[in-house]
Amino acid sequence: MDGKDRIIVALDTDKPEEALPLVGKLSPHVGGIKVGLEFITSIVVQLATAESEVEASFKLAKIRTLFDMLHGKIFWDGKFDDIPNTIAGASKALTKLNVRMFNVHASAGIDSMMEAVANKGQSLVLAVTVLTSREENDGNLTFGGPTKAKVLQFAREAKLAGCDGIVCSPQELMLLGKRKELRGLLKVTPGIRAADAKPDDQKRTMTATEAVKAGADYVVIGRPITAAPDPVEAAKKFAKEIDDALFPL
Repeated sequence: MDGKDRIIVALDTDKPEEALPLVGKLSPHVGGIKVGLEFITSIVVQLATAESEVEASFKLAKIRTLFDMLHGKIFWDGKFDDIPNTIAGASKALTKLNVRMFNVHASAGIDSMMEAVANKGQSLVLAVTVLTSREENDGNLTFGGPTKAKVLQFAREAKLAGCDGIVCSPQELMLLGKRKELRGLLKVTPGIRAADAKPDDQKRTMTATEAVKAGADYVVIGRPITAAPDPVEAAKKFAKEIDDALFPL
């Protein structure tokens, strides 16, 4: 894969109508688009609160146009986290959108992950390990063990459940790459930042160069691209950075 094919842009916005021009510009320059919880919820709210059928039809037309543009490129970041039967139903419903990949929290348990896999259709299922907003010591508070140890445990359970890959921070990539039992699992990593980026709510971060060298198959990049003065140029810069890391002269 070229560098651009490894980039998944996080479309985190509460204004679906603003996503259309952004997706139109970025789609040729990236491998996928992540549709996150903020965006998914905003779509439902906009349709439910439309003041007339005409307004609802107008909004729905824009949403359908957007999903037509994203056909085959969607990473549905719904982070399913529920009992097995509910996750089975949600996964089956999602097959109608023909998304490229979707995710389920590994902490939901092996049975829930197995139901996602059993009902995934042609999509890839990714297991979310520990969110990148959590610091290293947060694992003890939330999961009863160090963050890196819990990421490794969740990755093993995801492999056992038949998931196609995992979502982890770039800081766990080296650890996971050494484990023979995890071979074949795709590694999708958010928390990608430019070397000179200011700190934000993402805690366990790396640059794109560092992440791909450590073993990331895909990098999820949001604000460093979408909030850039020129999102297309920002995407191209990240793509070149990845190419230079993977194919040095």
